[in-house]
Amino acid sequence: MDASRPSVSFEFFPPKDQAGFDNLMSNFAKLEELNPDFASVTYGAMGSNQESSLAVVENLSKRLPTIAHLTCIGSTKSKIAELLGRYESAGVAAVLALRGDVPASFEGNPLGEFQNANELVSVIRESSSLAIGVSAFPEKHPESPSISHDIEILKLKQVNGASFAMTQMFFDIEAYTSLVANARAAGVTMPIVPGVMPIANAKQVLRMAEMSGAAIPTELMNDLNSAQDDAEAKAIGMAFSVELSKELLNRGAPGLHIFTLNQFTSANELITGIGLA
Repeated sequence: MDASRPSVSFEFFPPKDQAGFDNLMSNFAKLEELNPDFASVTYGAMGSNQESSLAVVENLSKRLPTIAHLTCIGSTKSKIAELLGRYESAGVAAVLALRGDVPASFEGNPLGEFQNANELVSVIRESSSLAIGVSAFPEKHPESPSISHDIEILKLKQVNGASFAMTQMFFDIEAYTSLVANARAAGVTMPIVPGVMPIANAKQVLRMAEMSGAAIPTELMNDLNSAQDDAEAKAIGMAFSVELSKELLNRGAPGLHIFTLNQFTSANELITGIGLA
């Protein structure tokens, strides 16, 4: 890790087939040349894509410090212990403890032995020496009564063993700076790393933003809607992403976690535009 620069990391998701795995590995090799500090690999709720996620984790962790996502919804303590053992054997650097979303098609009680991610943090700390990361929400969690409640939960996760937090995607810098300020006032001392989604495919990112509840600034939305074609929309979106990232670092963010969508071009363009390549 280069201590003279902010941390840079990339997030990947497990591919569905061999062609997707080969594409991911190819793009990872290219991104690896940008000297990231670590990578993270997502893990589906209710144990979906578990083996695919583990395969990616085992591959990447041999080449770069890797954070494995771990969701607890629908799981059991014994299953979590088993997964932690596999992660430790694979040499992962840390786990990101998440509750996970309930699949729309699921019927019955999805919670299993866990009610929330905070309980998962406690179980990981009791049964593993792995570093623990958690999610943070610049904009209110969809199921939370308030942002202040989110801050209380974030602090409780820290008390129970979390050592860093990574945010959900957002596009309003004030949402991030307010989150950090409120968290610090509440006694949260762990790093809160902003997650950045490069806006290379505007339609895709806007759809993901709507699903996650991330607000799109009015000016950006107007600019994207006025674009003559996809190429112009990409140029507008990437210019916004670069400036947002620069401002995050200017305001003291400890680093940037880039949601790559398993692609090289936009992640490379973002890091190069910021001047961290």
